[in-house]
Amino acid sequence: MFQDLIRFYTQLLEKTSLATGILSCSARRPSSDSSGCISALLHQNDQLKKTTGELAYQVVELQQKIRIKESALDKQHASRLVEEECQLAAASHAHQELQERVEQVQAENTALKLEYDNLLEQQRRAETRLRDENDRGLHLVEDMIHPKLQTAARMNSRNERRSRAQAMNLQKELQTAARSKVTLDSSSSAPTSRSTSPKKQDQEKSTDRRQTRLFRSASVTSPRILTTFKQLFDRRRRGRSFCRLEEDLMCPVRVCLPARAPARALQVLEAHEQGINAVRFSSSSVLLATGGTDRVVKLWEVRAGSLTHRATLDGSTEGITCIEFDPTGLRVLAASYDKSALLWQLDDSIPKLTLTGHSRKVTAARFGSSPHQVVTGSADRTIRLWDLHRAACVQVVEVASYCSDLVCSDNCIISGHYDCKIRVWDTRAASCVQEFPAQGKVTSLDISVDHRQLLSCCRDNCLQLVDLRRWSNDRMCFRADGFKCGSDSTKAVISPDGCFLAAGSADGAVYTWNVATGNLETHLPGKHNSSISAVSWSLSGEYVVSVDKSRWAVLWSDI
Repeated sequence: MFQDLIRFYTQLLEKTSLATGILSCSARRPSSDSSGCISALLHQNDQLKKTTGELAYQVVELQQKIRIKESALDKQHASRLVEEECQLAAASHAHQELQERVEQVQAENTALKLEYDNLLEQQRRAETRLRDENDRGLHLVEDMIHPKLQTAARMNSRNERRSRAQAMNLQKELQTAARSKVTLDSSSSAPTSRSTSPKKQDQEKSTDRRQTRLFRSASVTSPRILTTFKQLFDRRRRGRSFCRLEEDLMCPVRVCLPARAPARALQVLEAHEQGINAVRFSSSSVLLATGGTDRVVKLWEVRAGSLTHRATLDGSTEGITCIEFDPTGLRVLAASYDKSALLWQLDDSIPKLTLTGHSRKVTAARFGSSPHQVVTGSADRTIRLWDLHRAACVQVVEVASYCSDLVCSDNCIISGHYDCKIRVWDTRAASCVQEFPAQGKVTSLDISVDHRQLLSCCRDNCLQLVDLRRWSNDRMCFRADGFKCGSDSTKAVISPDGCFLAAGSADGAVYTWNVATGNLETHLPGKHNSSISAVSWSLSGEYVVSVDKSRWAVLWSDI
């Protein structure tokens, strides 16, 4: 900053030294013009002194400014140093706290690891005990079932002998009645002269009398036979209940006709206003029920290869998830997203019963082993058994996972779950008696008409068929190129005769497998534009109906 000033100051000093030398020389050698030169030099000297003073004053001022700036810089450096020291102290404090926190977390992790290792060890011991208990339970069940089977065999043989004895006694009574003779009054029926009637005519009359007597004998004994049959089928009177007399009648015997794999679509119709979630044929194969997200159940009549709308059942406040006909075909049961199951009579569009008690949506509703029992499964991880006579829940079973579907067999309930397990429950003990592993989330279950085979559909795009007579983990798997399970509620079905399996794919095609060969039987694309949600097979084996998420239903057959 002061290079120029220093340079000028140096030049002035040099000039001053030069002037001093010149003056000294002039004093030693005076000349004629010395006075003029001296005056000029003195004047110049005065100017130089004046300039030197001014420069010195400027130097002083500049030094004062330098000191002011240095003091300001020192203050700034001091304040910044204080701030930096505060930040450093705060950072050191935070670092110390974090270090303590790290040590604390490490100590907690060490404790948790020890606890986790202890829990793993306890789990291993518990699993070992569970396996032992399961093996023990299986042995106990086998030990219990074996004498029961022997007792049942003895009772069956005894009943068979008794029925054969009753049949033989009845046959003997009929033969005795047929051989019995009838005494007629000769005054009213015999002719006055016997010589005019030939022998052949007498034999014909005797035969006619015998046939007449046989008919009369049978008619005499028939009331007793009818009374016996009436006693066999007589039922006790019920008290006040929510079921009518027709509902307590014995279920009709289901005759399974040979099923035929569907080959072409007979009818494609827009069945609902929104997506369809469930479809089911009645036991007579004359009625079809569909339910969807539009909160209604529609009934259709199947006539000559076409579907005709018959009735609409209202009452649900949310979408329908499952539909079931009772064995008599007089009632319709449906599960709903509104945490309830509803029961309708075919001749009434208003629900006769509403079963409430689940805390989340009801995913499955089936009729139990007796006509007045209903079983429901829900997303709240419970299975409930309902008594329709009292319209009340009589049993609740807690499940470890989301229940997606269930079916009912003799004194047992089979349920499918999202934890890739199929569980078998004994309704008499309200406990799980067996588990079957699955390859993925179980989306639906279906049981054959003879209750010998169980079909499950899983999210791994595979259908599995289990033989319930063996109660083992052996199963048949059915896959196909292009088949994909479209949702967590996709429903597959087994044909009435157990020879075919049918399921809908996410690409809108219906796939049919042959159980005997394990191969794909038919592949029917082109009729659905969205994922197929459910398939139903008529008990007559003639028709198959598929429904999808875009309101369409398709009636299939091989005709």
